[in-house]
Amino acid sequence: MSNTIKKTAVQASRRKLLQGAAGLAAMGLPAISLAQNKPIKIGMPTILSGRVAMLGLSSRNAVMLEVDKFNAAGGLGGRMIEMVVRDSKGQPQEAARVARELVTSDGCEIIWDAEASSGAFAVHEVAKDLGVMVVHTCSETSSLTADPKLRVPTAFRMARQGIHDAITGGAYCAQKAKDLKLNRWMSISPDYAYGRDTTAEFFEYLKHFNKDIEVVGEVWPKLFQADYSENITRLLQGKPQAVYSCLWGGDMISFIDQAGIYALFKDKQFFSPNLAEYAVLTTVKSVPPNMHSGNRYLKSFPNTPANAAWSDAYFAKYKELALNWSWQNAAGIQFLTAAMKKANSSDGKKVAEAMRGMKIDSPFGADGTLTMRAEDNTVVNYAIGYGALTNKEPYMTNQVNGNWNTIYELEAEWKKRKGWA
Repeated sequence: MSNTIKKTAVQASRRKLLQGAAGLAAMGLPAISLAQNKPIKIGMPTILSGRVAMLGLSSRNAVMLEVDKFNAAGGLGGRMIEMVVRDSKGQPQEAARVARELVTSDGCEIIWDAEASSGAFAVHEVAKDLGVMVVHTCSETSSLTADPKLRVPTAFRMARQGIHDAITGGAYCAQKAKDLKLNRWMSISPDYAYGRDTTAEFFEYLKHFNKDIEVVGEVWPKLFQADYSENITRLLQGKPQAVYSCLWGGDMISFIDQAGIYALFKDKQFFSPNLAEYAVLTTVKSVPPNMHSGNRYLKSFPNTPANAAWSDAYFAKYKELALNWSWQNAAGIQFLTAAMKKANSSDGKKVAEAMRGMKIDSPFGADGTLTMRAEDNTVVNYAIGYGALTNKEPYMTNQVNGNWNTIYELEAEWKKRKGWA
């Protein structure tokens, strides 16, 4: 049979299939959809190499844990989610390029932005330019969703926010400062948007809750810096009674190990929103005394059967402990799939409309639920708190839970002061 005859036969068969489907629909019977088995392609730029590859690896693991559940349950009317994951190497320009190609070349309908803040803003602009839905799952810089100039209806944040950590941490640390008479403070935080913004917000609320605080110095190492000896020397010279830091991941591990050589923690209290993370606690040579942290992700926080069960399921599949980025990405897929089912569609605009204001049951919620706040498309009511650290499980004891009513009240005042209300 010639190629021309073969082509004609295929076209005739296709016409019959379409006519048959239309006939079934006319009789009120289920029609055969040619798109029924078309996968829902979601593009995921993230960091899979370099010192903070743990961010991308733990994000991807959590995404696949939840996607596999969704697909095993039949997906969206038989359509399965297909994740297309690309390595940005932690470079904002590469994150932007990858995000654009995922849509224009790979045919992805939604961008799943598992970048650090340095890349998230670049990905956000790409999604805005292409008009596709984007879910930010790792960036904690508050302005990403708080600043109305950056806001678009199809962009969502499924990650904790710096301002929420700042209010919760400020209240806890202010009380510790009163109890231990810690008036002189310094900071060491990464020199980019997240580090600058989060540190400023923390000290604002530390002083809000304790008027006697004096900030005597700030140190700004570069993101992914290898040697902290000069920064540690400046901290020692400043003679603070307490040090705050929002270094994270590999940077925090390197800093703690190097600071231990200089005995930085010997007579100082150390506070951070980013210490209570298995990647840090199980990697540093020894957790120094006098350390306090906000919760990132621990099996014991929140201390519920649902959270413990999810943590066990993650470990059973990947043979490693879940991280902060894990729960954020898992919760994001929970929101996304619930919104797809509600909209009965994978169309980004329809899914975004369904997700806005949505409330779901979740093991990561302060009361067992999470809400995607409608006014700024950001997740709220997640488990948040601070506590002193120890060297072994459960790593944090006597946690002080954050008060979400206080967070909402002070966050609203903060937005108003910045002209973002």
